[in-house]
Amino acid sequence: MKSKVIVSAFTISLDGFGAGPNQSLEAPLGLRGNELHAWMLPTVMFQRMLGNNGGTEGVDNDFAEQSMKDIGAWIMGRNMFGPKRGPWPEEEWNGWWGDNPPYHGPVFVLTHHARPTLEMEGGTVFHFETKGIEIALQKAREVANGKSIRILGGADTIRQYLQAGHIDEIHFVISPIFLGSGEPLFTGLDIPGLGFNEIKRIEGEKGTHIILGKSDP
Repeated sequence: MKSKVIVSAFTISLDGFGAGPNQSLEAPLGLRGNELHAWMLPTVMFQRMLGNNGGTEGVDNDFAEQSMKDIGAWIMGRNMFGPKRGPWPEEEWNGWWGDNPPYHGPVFVLTHHARPTLEMEGGTVFHFETKGIEIALQKAREVANGKSIRILGGADTIRQYLQAGHIDEIHFVISPIFLGSGEPLFTGLDIPGLGFNEIKRIEGEKGTHIILGKSDP
């Protein structure tokens, strides 16, 4: 069975930004970017990821839980892996997530600079792919064993895979804030022209969930 390529639980602002400007060590999602994820932060899923008990249940938590299930491989841009640019500084940066990242499987990080594979606790293995989105997807298919391949972000990485026609389904969450500037998700893209002709909207407790799918016209 061929793996589906999906985007899941990617949050944008009311003005369409998936992260704020000026990403840094202190602001991993750019300025005010953390405000985008107010819908996810209190959920049972996210609190469990932090090692905490409790959390909120409901629609938002259901979507958060589903976004982590049945994933055979993950793809992310370098900006999502860390704030550094250029050659890797003595390979000292191992991601935002500590020793045990939440992915528990193969993750392909798009980068222009080679780095050895990084194995972490819990089964997460970061592969640093320098040959572009097509090769990363090919390698992800080889290890996904028919499970979904989730394109994590950031916005530019998702846009590249959309423009190449590789994404089968998109779940994004609209957070009720304006960022004013940052990393746009859909600007310049012809989403209907890319085949997304099914739209579902479900209201969560703190965010609006939009699912875009493809079907025969």
